Amino acid sequence: MDVFFESIQQQFDKNFPFVIYNKPNSDKIIAFLSLDDSLSFNEKLDKKGFVFAPFDGDDFIFFDEQNSEIIKKASFNFDESLTEFIDILPSNNVKTFHINLVEKGVEAIKLNQFSKVVLSRKESVPANQSDFISYFKKLIQTYKSAFCYCFYHPKVGMWLGATPEQLVKINENIISTVALAGTQLFIENQKVTWGDKEKEEQLFVTQFIEESLKPFVKNITKTKPFTAQAGNLLHIKTDVSAEIKSEVMLSDIVLALHPTPALCGLPKKEAKEFIIKNEGYNRKFYSGFLGEINKDFENNEDNKSDIFVNLRCMELEKEIANLFIGGGITKDSVPENEFIETINKSKTIKKILG
Repeated sequence: MDVFFESIQQQFDKNFPFVIYNKPNSDKIIAFLSLDDSLSFNEKLDKKGFVFAPFDGDDFIFFDEQNSEIIKKASFNFDESLTEFIDILPSNNVKTFHINLVEKGVEAIKLNQFSKVVLSRKESVPANQSDFISYFKKLIQTYKSAFCYCFYHPKVGMWLGATPEQLVKINENIISTVALAGTQLFIENQKVTWGDKEKEEQLFVTQFIEESLKPFVKNITKTKPFTAQAGNLLHIKTDVSAEIKSEVMLSDIVLALHPTPALCGLPKKEAKEFIIKNEGYNRKFYSGFLGEINKDFENNEDNKSDIFVNLRCMELEKEIANLFIGGGITKDSVPENEFIETINKSKTIKKILG
């Protein structure tokens, strides 16, 4: 083990918090090693550091650069072996619960309670927390175009993920974000076509972003929807950018966008209430957000933020990995198909547990 990962292992062995991450298509890994075991928060998002926030609530866990040792590793080339994960299909009870959940969601949409809701399930599979460094390396070598991370706090737990979805990127007064929705498996040399359900779902996300940003920005521009690959999955994506108005705070923008329709639904308040009442488990940090705020720590440049949505993630306990998988539900959703989609999505994380 090299010096960089030895430092991470020592931090874990001391029960001290840390976060390691690799930005999309970057050749650098960055780590925040907390100088003590305190649990800090930054609801205003007004300091320089790394934020790790839940789906619900404003307990935004924070690694302050002033209370962390920040180390970096450049020019890495991992060669972790990827053995096949021996997967077991979810039980009939799990399948029935999720299908019934989707049916409830579709019915609520038809009753005009909301136009879209994202419904998920939790799946627990065998894993070893002691192998977290190997899992992290596998994430990076498998999902180079994703934001890959490993977060640990003794008072919170350990989380790893490879998320393809940016919540917001800020460079001085320019904001960039993406509208991402719709999912299908990537198949080599097969022409990609999208159905009306996926196109409508992605349009909802784009419209939500535009409307949410309007009070805080000017000169909004966006691309036409296009197909983007994330691991073994394809999504419909639109890039959105704008100029931030003066006096607008980072927290104004983040709270306007979070949680996005891609992880919650529309309207946001009603969809979120339905999720919390009906999903049957606590999402915790799944579909929250995480990333650098107010500084680009890779290049040591101030006034930059790089924040991602926490999906394609897992909570890693001693001998179990809790996976979180969901999908966007509209009036045209077919419950059986939605359940199959969660199985396909679970392969993203299961692939690195082998």
